[in-house]
Amino acid sequence: MNHTGGRTGLTRLAVSATLHCLTGCAIGEVLGMVIGTALGWSNLATIALAVALAFVFGYALTIRPVLESGLPLRAAIGVALAADTVSIAVMEIVDNGVMLIVPGAMEAGLASWLFWGSLAFALAVAFVVTVPVNRWLISRGKGHAVVHQYHGGGHEGHHH
Repeated sequence: MNHTGGRTGLTRLAVSATLHCLTGCAIGEVLGMVIGTALGWSNLATIALAVALAFVFGYALTIRPVLESGLPLRAAIGVALAADTVSIAVMEIVDNGVMLIVPGAMEAGLASWLFWGSLAFALAVAFVVTVPVNRWLISRGKGHAVVHQYHGGGHEGHHH
């Protein structure tokens, strides 16, 4: 086995998995921050909503292609939980932590560059921190490796 190619492939897969996670997290995070900020909610309530929506959208983006591979909904949900829970949790802890430590970010309001700049920065930091976590999980057959077999029409496990 070519270890260099394997490492590069593994890193590429981890980056891809993290981008996938980032997409779902960003959709949920932005919606939660926008809704909570617009309604004048506390930081805790706003972050709770953002985290909940990040998990919902993160799982939804995984469940859809797994369902398309022919897996029943209950099994697809199990795959999504196994594939994305650690990745989403790490991403959410990091990006919300960054939002809380940037002075004034949570109070800045939706019309402020400070709010949007901080949120973009927080998601970028979360991405950088989450890639090695996903790489480690995938290298052990966990995390996004669980869902990878269902991509591309679910070629694994059929007609063997």
